[in-house]
Amino acid sequence: MTAICCLGEAWGEHEARERLPFVGPSGYELTRMLEEAGIHRADCFLTNVFNLRPQGNKIEVLCGDKRGSLKGYPPLLKGKYIRAEFEPELNRLAEELIDVDPNLIILMGNTAMWALLGRVAISKFRGTTDTSTHTVSGFKVLPTYHPAAVLRQWELRPTTVADLMKGARESAYPEIRRPKCQIWIEPTLEDLHEFARRYLTRVDVLSVDIETAGNQITCIGFAPRKDIALVIPFSDKRKKGGSYWPTASDERAAWGFVKGVLASKVPKLFQNGLYDIAFLWRAYGIKVYNAEHDTMLLHHALQPESLKGLGFLGSVYTDHGSWKQMRERKTTIKKDD
Repeated sequence: MTAICCLGEAWGEHEARERLPFVGPSGYELTRMLEEAGIHRADCFLTNVFNLRPQGNKIEVLCGDKRGSLKGYPPLLKGKYIRAEFEPELNRLAEELIDVDPNLIILMGNTAMWALLGRVAISKFRGTTDTSTHTVSGFKVLPTYHPAAVLRQWELRPTTVADLMKGARESAYPEIRRPKCQIWIEPTLEDLHEFARRYLTRVDVLSVDIETAGNQITCIGFAPRKDIALVIPFSDKRKKGGSYWPTASDERAAWGFVKGVLASKVPKLFQNGLYDIAFLWRAYGIKVYNAEHDTMLLHHALQPESLKGLGFLGSVYTDHGSWKQMRERKTTIKKDD
């Protein structure tokens, strides 16, 4: 069994001549990035979604309107669907993957992600492991950029190498492993004080994050450890009046709890804390004491040319799933007592 499969889009000029995937400039760059990530190219199975060369190297020439398209697949480009005549290519791909049975399939680019996940927009999903649902189901996949895209946009290279490094780790086993964590949601006032009693009495660093809408804080989260967190809501559109708390007195008490935590001597860690700290003071008159760390600034010191959003940092530094996509799928994280 091969631990890693690198799945690309289609043949280019050099691939068509050699009838092999990832040769020519993009293949050379892939080899370099794999080596930097600790992966030997010779140990990988390399293939493409389409073992053919689209005219002009433009994947859109394989597309048409929805009426004559492959069933069950979204458009690859806006309003452009892969035509049903290319279904044998996907059947060939499914047979290859079943035969090779890799622990991990690295989806290199939009077309590969479209073929196995039924999604596009690679920048939105890259860096997070998932399970294939299209063409062949049940394989662990990791989307990242295609080496040809890296050659066009060199700033994508550090991110792609970081994704491949994650791929090297993930290739050791076929299942998806997420870090176990406990998140307290929809708390009562009693829950706030119980959480403080259990977890906030001895803390080395307390992570803090706020979510805002307009001039309001909708919720605030505290994480004393990487595996435990508390989310305190303040806005809830499901409830009359829009407040999560049943009475004004309860909401004042919750804000008092937040104020006490942020005034504590415990060192605080933020993501873009300059925004959060200023917002807390301007909108609510709450001062934050002992704010010592900021993940956005720390990452910027390491990779000044890369993105700095929390979702991006999560994809690079953690093995958690993409939480924003979990929200879109309406997945609920329940409090576990």
